[in-house]
Amino acid sequence: MFSYIIFLKNYLPLRKNIIFYWEMKKTFSLIVAAMCLLTAQAQGLTADQIVQKADANSRGTTLYSEVTMTIVRPTWQREISMKMWSKGGDYALVYVTAPAKDKGQAFLKRGKDLWNWLPSIGRTVKMSSSVMGQSWMGSDFTNDDMVKESSNVNDHTHTLLGSESVDNQDCYKILLTPKPNAAVVWGKVIAWITKKDFVEVKIEFYDDDGSLVHTYFGKNIKTFGSHKIATQLEVVPADKPNQKTVMTMQNCVFDKPINDNFFSLQNLTKVK
Repeated sequence: MFSYIIFLKNYLPLRKNIIFYWEMKKTFSLIVAAMCLLTAQAQGLTADQIVQKADANSRGTTLYSEVTMTIVRPTWQREISMKMWSKGGDYALVYVTAPAKDKGQAFLKRGKDLWNWLPSIGRTVKMSSSVMGQSWMGSDFTNDDMVKESSNVNDHTHTLLGSESVDNQDCYKILLTPKPNAAVVWGKVIAWITKKDFVEVKIEFYDDDGSLVHTYFGKNIKTFGSHKIATQLEVVPADKPNQKTVMTMQNCVFDKPINDNFFSLQNLTKVK
């Protein structure tokens, strides 16, 4: 009985301290979340508007870019060069310029329809939504990453999770949750968007079970006209050590008019 009394004397103050600690931790987390929300509100921005600004900054009304993709594996690496055109969220065309064995292959998005031109067999193949989560030409980017079938703006709901620093840049941390019936590859996406210029500098992609699949890093930020973007995009798989894919943009031209007819099946087989 005496031992039990001694135990209670020692335990009860300790228990109070533990409870106090957890209550303070919960309160601090709520304060941080509230401060982040107030920061966005002070700028007159909702989570939806932050994502919209980042999307408009990276796409422009139109975008032409020349890109080199480096696929890195533990025992080898290879490069793919390409030209890319896009117009808003409805049109995209990717034309492979190197290596020689892949040259001429092209990918087209027009609305929700997707095609792949294969010059080696002289055929245009229509792509289904079921392949959007698959690897693009053996890289760590998916088909969806390259032709943007899904839309961060229209196919997700957006929640401001807080504020964090990435590479010494103050960022909004946004949760993107797929809307019901949206053509989205991922179970959820978490994006870090810089507060100053609305550049996506880090994005985590999760599957339907909530497991991290890969992380995207946006680096080497440069200005092109009124747009500031990351010109080096690196994708690192979560479960494949010493593996990544790096996409480097050598040239970007924003907001130059492109006719809708450029994004046609006829042009898919002729574009250079």
